[in-house]
Amino acid sequence: MTPEADDRARERAEGTVMDAFRAARPAPSAHARTRPHGPFAVVEAAGDIDLATAGFLAEHLDAATAGPEPDVLVDLRSVDFFDCSGLRVLCRAEERAAARGGRLRIVADDPRLRRLLRASGLLDRFPPLPGVPEERE
Repeated sequence: MTPEADDRARERAEGTVMDAFRAARPAPSAHARTRPHGPFAVVEAAGDIDLATAGFLAEHLDAATAGPEPDVLVDLRSVDFFDCSGLRVLCRAEERAAARGGRLRIVADDPRLRRLLRASGLLDRFPPLPGVPEERE
């Protein structure tokens, strides 16, 4: 196989993964939406994430962690309230990402969320990033 053919095969494979990601992406809701950002799938949560709404977040995280080696960022900066239902969804999605050779990280700047993570013993598991990392060239 020539180097050019190898590059074309890699592009087709990468395109297939991204196409599958786009096809599997759930519809945006008032509580969650997913978008690609460079090598990451960014799941943006908003509003109250509680027993009644955690399922919307779970649906997006299930889709984002479905493929091989998922690199998922969960952006919680627009969340007003987050309870143990949201923590359960994050833990399940992080375990799923790790089982597939990937990772899940959170983006958060609210001190209340940091306190919740510390009180629940999850701060080391989910150290919040201050923002969505920029693409590397």
